Amino acid sequence: MRSPRPSLALSALGCLLVLTGCGGGGFAGDSQARQSEGGKVTVRMLVNISPNLTQTYWEGLVKPFEQANPGIDVKIEAPTGKGVADTLPQQLAAGNAPDVVETLMADETLAEQLLDLTDQPWAKDTPLAEQAKLGGKIYTVGVGVQAQSLVFYNKTAFDKAGIKEPPKTFDDFDAAMARLKDAGYLPLQTGGDFLTGLQVLQLSNPSRAQLYPNWQQDVKAGKLKAGESLLPYLERYRTWIDKGYVDKNALGMKYADAETAFLSGKSGMYITGSWFTASEAKAKKDFEVGVFPAPVNKGQTYPGPQGETLAAPYMILKSTPHKDAALKLVQWLVTDPEAVKSQLAQDGNFRSGVERDFTPLEKEVQKILDEAPQGVPQGEGYGDATLPKGFNAAWNTEVQGLYVGKSPKEVAEGVDRWLAGKS
Repeated sequence: MRSPRPSLALSALGCLLVLTGCGGGGFAGDSQARQSEGGKVTVRMLVNISPNLTQTYWEGLVKPFEQANPGIDVKIEAPTGKGVADTLPQQLAAGNAPDVVETLMADETLAEQLLDLTDQPWAKDTPLAEQAKLGGKIYTVGVGVQAQSLVFYNKTAFDKAGIKEPPKTFDDFDAAMARLKDAGYLPLQTGGDFLTGLQVLQLSNPSRAQLYPNWQQDVKAGKLKAGESLLPYLERYRTWIDKGYVDKNALGMKYADAETAFLSGKSGMYITGSWFTASEAKAKKDFEVGVFPAPVNKGQTYPGPQGETLAAPYMILKSTPHKDAALKLVQWLVTDPEAVKSQLAQDGNFRSGVERDFTPLEKEVQKILDEAPQGVPQGEGYGDATLPKGFNAAWNTEVQGLYVGKSPKEVAEGVDRWLAGKS
């Protein structure tokens, strides 16, 4: 799973502007010279580590590239902080930046430190390349697409609760949760970490996008308040806590444990992204998992726009002393058929035109993507539709306040105060 909570600290972001030379300096000439002398170039790649994307997986992924390019050694580096978003600023500040970074998206500040890939012919054909452009330039290229606004459900639980078809509206969703609770299930599985706020954003995408098609841009421009626009979803979520549709002690549950809890069959529904299909395929369970698009408000078109993010995004630091080798590696990661298929399958991601063996659940997700009227940016967004870095984390903190006595209005106001401080 590409972490949905990248959030560079403000102070660290400021450092990015003045650390252009950190990480080595030099460009293609240095790299070519070292290779021509028979030296082995080491390309350092900072990656996201998750239950699906382990250190062992990453090392195995790049092994064929190393074999085909004996002059290049790829060093996989795991985050030393909470994640890649915390680790990169630390490395930049220490003058020890990697050559390639996986999992983050470029924003206006970070772009200052990134290699412009617009002139690379292969970059233009990568997923969401046009949508992720920043100021008309390509800084980030990815392997595929992650569907975000998905509700996975326990088909056995739905049968026992007498739910004949997946809910299409939020009112239907509420009714389904009431039935699941009566049938002895926890209606909606959630948890702490980043999961709490993420699920509310994922759930709101299809309906919010119909009300505010340019939500991120309008919020950034001050035409719309994010918290205020999402207040109806916060109010509904608070009723779910009060009614016991979600565990009132959910904040004490880690993300991985929440996933395991759903796969154990104790809960009826679980909101998450398409990466979950990889975990589901590996799990031993005695029930079948289905999936449906997140519901919408009464009177809106269903299915609504699908929240989407770039799967396995890669960026190259402008400070790399090994520009040619880094470019060669990233091009291979996002265009080599076997490398692409491996990454798509490993983390439950999708890419048009790429055929691979789908699990039954993956086929359902692909159908949802095919039938969605459009894809919309998730959370902080990407490209020119990007909110200030840290929004996802700030939103998550405020949403978790619903569990400890904050009112939906207080949560919404807290979000808007945070954004006002970034303007």
